[in-house]
Amino acid sequence: MPPPSDPSKDTTRAFLEQAIRLAVDNVAAGGGPFGAIVVRRGEVIARGANRVTAEADPTAHAEVVAIREACRVLGTFQLDGCDVYSSAEPCPMCMGALYWARPDRVFFASDRAAAAAAGFDDRFIYDELARTVDARDLDTRHVEVEGAGREFDAWASNPDRTEY
Repeated sequence: MPPPSDPSKDTTRAFLEQAIRLAVDNVAAGGGPFGAIVVRRGEVIARGANRVTAEADPTAHAEVVAIREACRVLGTFQLDGCDVYSSAEPCPMCMGALYWARPDRVFFASDRAAAAAAGFDDRFIYDELARTVDARDLDTRHVEVEGAGREFDAWASNPDRTEY
C-alpha cells in the first residue's frame, strides 16, 4: 500500500486547534490540559481529553482515551489509515500506546518542554526506561518461576490467534 499523503498544513493546524480547544475545555471542566483526536480520511472519528483525575485512572491520558474510542468506533485494535492529533507531545506511556495502535502519523502542538514548564515533566520516565531493570527507582524484579514462558508457547501453538 502506498504511504498516505500528507495532510495540508492548514488541515493539520485545524485538527491541532481542535485538540487544543478540547484541552482548554477540559481544563475549564476541572481536568488536565491535554486533548487528542483521531482522524480517518479527513473525518474526526474520536476525541479524548485527559480523564486522569475525573476517573481516578492514571492511564486515562487524552491519547489513550482517544485511541480507545477510535478502536471502539472502528471495531478494531489498530488505527492504520488514521492520524492522531494531540495538543501536546505524547508522554512515554501514550507513545507506547500509539505504537501499539499503529496510526499512520502523530501530530502534536506543544512540545515536552512546554508541558514540563507547566508541571508535566516526563523526563524522569524517559530516564528510568533507559536504565536496566535493577537500576530503576521503582523496585522492579525479574523472578525465575518454573513454567514461565508456557503462555508464549500456548500463543505460538494456537492456530486461531489474532496477530497484533
